[in-house]
Amino acid sequence: MTNLHSSLKDTFGFDQFRPGQEQTIRQLLSAESSLAIFPTGSGKSLCYQLAALHLPHLTLVVSPLLALMKDQLVFLAKKGISAASIDSTLTAEQSKAVMSDVRSGKIKILMVSVERFKNERFRHFIQSIPVSMLVVDEAHCISEWGHNFRPDYLKLPAYREALNIPLVLLLTATATRAVKKDMAQKFGITESHIVQTGFYRSNLDLSVVSVSTSDKNAQLLETIHQQSSGIESSGLQSSQRPGSGIVYVTLQHSAEQVAEFLRHNQINAMAYHAGFVSEKRQQIQSDFMAGKVQVIVATIAFGMGIDKADIRFVIHYDLPKSIENYSQEVGRAGRDGAPSNCITLANLDGLNTVENFVYGDTPELAGIEYVLNNIKAECQSSPPQSSQSQNSQQNVQWELQLLSLSNASNIRQLPMKTLLVQLELLGVLQPLYAYFADFKYKFVKSKEEIMAMFTGERQAFVAAIFAHTSFKKVWGEPDFEALFRSYACERSRVVVALEYLQEKHCVLVETKRITEVFSVNTDALSEPDLAEKLHQYFVDKEQKEIKRIAALVRFFELDKCLSHHLSLYFDDTQSPPLCGHCSVCKGQVATLEYSQQHRWPDDGLLTTAIRALAQHLNEKAGLLMSDISEDLYCRFLAGISVPLFTKYKVRQLQGFGSCEHVRYADIRQKVQDLLV
Repeated sequence: MTNLHSSLKDTFGFDQFRPGQEQTIRQLLSAESSLAIFPTGSGKSLCYQLAALHLPHLTLVVSPLLALMKDQLVFLAKKGISAASIDSTLTAEQSKAVMSDVRSGKIKILMVSVERFKNERFRHFIQSIPVSMLVVDEAHCISEWGHNFRPDYLKLPAYREALNIPLVLLLTATATRAVKKDMAQKFGITESHIVQTGFYRSNLDLSVVSVSTSDKNAQLLETIHQQSSGIESSGLQSSQRPGSGIVYVTLQHSAEQVAEFLRHNQINAMAYHAGFVSEKRQQIQSDFMAGKVQVIVATIAFGMGIDKADIRFVIHYDLPKSIENYSQEVGRAGRDGAPSNCITLANLDGLNTVENFVYGDTPELAGIEYVLNNIKAECQSSPPQSSQSQNSQQNVQWELQLLSLSNASNIRQLPMKTLLVQLELLGVLQPLYAYFADFKYKFVKSKEEIMAMFTGERQAFVAAIFAHTSFKKVWGEPDFEALFRSYACERSRVVVALEYLQEKHCVLVETKRITEVFSVNTDALSEPDLAEKLHQYFVDKEQKEIKRIAALVRFFELDKCLSHHLSLYFDDTQSPPLCGHCSVCKGQVATLEYSQQHRWPDDGLLTTAIRALAQHLNEKAGLLMSDISEDLYCRFLAGISVPLFTKYKVRQLQGFGSCEHVRYADIRQKVQDLLV
């Protein structure tokens, strides 16, 4: 067996493995696919990094966040391991260089997002590369039972099969028993190859502090001063360096307001959220990692993959989205093993905001019906075609551009992806391939030089591509349909040929507007209750998420050890029943309350707002009042944005968000009363 301890020391500079690492790596090197569930900061990434050095071919890593990829690449570069990513930040020239290095075997680890598999250029490329191992980071995204379910992850088992990848490693920090079982089953991982280390971390003090919204800023300031001063209640020895901290909030504008408040009170703090441009986010993160910023006030956009050892405190200014989110976020504290504090400033004021994220992602029945009718209409208007298909059968096909359909159906893009996956699982759709609606190239070398590179049929094929390209000045667009008729070739061969010419510095290729092509089972599409069945799926999913939020509130109000019950939630029964250092063990049981009872706006004002919305949508979109659903009125009053509101600038109307402090179920009852 490979001397793993030598590799660990020589390459990574570590004297010994952390719990679970060696077992996972030895399983992989014995050709056994594995699932590793380690707490945040426990060295999951080392499992694939070290294993990749001893595998013969490429290790392909699927990661959900660009920032996480970049951090990993910086770490690997420092260790002398050749790794790269193919992502949206690369220029065409940079992507080409990465692909060339992968093809030559120079690169051992390639990192991509799951969405990269939709890219026909990438798929044709990766199919030509021998891959030893597929690694799925944040693998709980695969499971519909998980908290961060991402529909595209459901396709990874099929991608693995299509690419004939022999080995899989799934990595996550948070998996309940149901999620663990679901992940393993999807990739055929046996129970004996699931490696789960203890969830409990003795250096983290979990505390829940009941506080009203009006007192929250003062409490936050006092809490941060306690962390920085090293007084006894902070859990730190007075001689210790204060270290850094993260303050988590729900909304982007809250991040900026709280950061400004802290700076005003001489705390070195910066806001961080997804609304900032990429360069600004990267600079803020870099400053935090370097110790130039002490406190980051962030939405959940910040933190995944952050490997900073001296984060001494994590404060939840607002309620997290779930117990899973909470565990990941507090897990960023104390990675150096030193005592660290995780404090939640808790009340129920933000409960409706967290819930509204869930309600906003539930498509209306009318939106689902629109999608199904769109598929039917396109199937009826288009005869079966096999020339573009990668399937030999004659199939009725449907083409999708996600953004356009999302706007037209008034379904957000994430639930639209979930809807498409459900249609696949019900046998209505089968993904065939994806292509770019805009596919163009320009010459770097002359046609004559390029033609001279080939002979026989290959030369004739390249000549056919050039002959069936429409040039506008410099750039040309291949006429795929004309090519199919005259040369009887598949689109994939044209794409591969142009990619090859780009690799040889003969042409430069540009692509835009990804279009997915599906085969449609018209019988399954015609099932009379299909729309209702799909809508019920989303309603059930919505209620599951609402229950998850209720479980979070119950957790914060526990009168038994928080650390122990957090471990039990993630199927770890080995933690001590009394940690001795959480707020409950210290005798401080929290009760979450509303800071104040918000009054409803006057019924007359709500009726005026509803009528204004109806009139606006009639003028802008031609919708009759009968076309506007109860849910659309509710979302308007709750301040939940949907594509229709963005398209027709509904947020500017008076009354939008006028009930944002009220829970959605109560808004629904009010709307029903007003519409009678």
